[in-house]
Amino acid sequence: MAPPFATVFLPAAVLVGLIVGSFLNVVAHRLPRMLELASDADAARPSGPYNLARPGSHCPRCAHAIAPWDNVPVVSWLLLHGRCRHCGASIPIRYPLVEIAAALGAGLLAVAVDNPLRAVAAMLLYWILLALTVIDLDHRVLPDEITLPGLWLGLLINIPGVLTSLRSAVLGAAVGYLSLWSLYHLFRLVTGKEGMGYGDFKLYALLGAWLGLARLPLVILVASALGSIVGLGLIATRRLRSDTPIPFGPFLAAGGLVSLLAGHAITSGWLHLAFPHG
Repeated sequence: MAPPFATVFLPAAVLVGLIVGSFLNVVAHRLPRMLELASDADAARPSGPYNLARPGSHCPRCAHAIAPWDNVPVVSWLLLHGRCRHCGASIPIRYPLVEIAAALGAGLLAVAVDNPLRAVAAMLLYWILLALTVIDLDHRVLPDEITLPGLWLGLLINIPGVLTSLRSAVLGAAVGYLSLWSLYHLFRLVTGKEGMGYGDFKLYALLGAWLGLARLPLVILVASALGSIVGLGLIATRRLRSDTPIPFGPFLAAGGLVSLLAGHAITSGWLHLAFPHG
């Protein structure tokens, strides 16, 4: 990326990332509730429309509408000292952290990816993965409302080969889904237990659609390694029972991010080690 363009692209990416991060907070908070309302007839229902746009931003404790100047990503949280202006209720630190993560990730990709179109596509994937990570950590679910449109978007973006060839994207989506689907049923057949959920299959397929078939081994290797390290660490510190499942979606997302940032270098290194004289 040419230096003059980079000086504009980087701050623009960070600014857009902050705005997107604010929206991702809305998605992570409201979408699971929307799904609950749609599936549970006995769920307590709000008095008016409830979706990603309505009602407007408000304090969940006092229901006071949040003014635009109190809704500026990160800055407003800092100025308000993490509390509602009207009732003093605590605003979880997760909100500015998600906004910062969305902005820093966009900035990192703006620098790391040398083609602006590829960088924008990488940012879109990163923001999708960030939203899914927050929702899976909070609710142990990877909503079809994100994974399926995200999968199709990956295929559409790769029609002109933005991140990978269309052939590789289609094969990546198919192999990604079928591989985890097969592993799930084999594990259940052998142990009688369910090792993962269908949302994980769809997320892996989504990553295959965006990154291509060749990147899937790296994604699952990173995800499995991180999942094992974190799981064993939680068990060792008695923060998790050995028979308690942990969400796998965040680890798949981490594998996807590693592949986005360093997939080509890592894959090339593997090939060089396997075929040193090739």
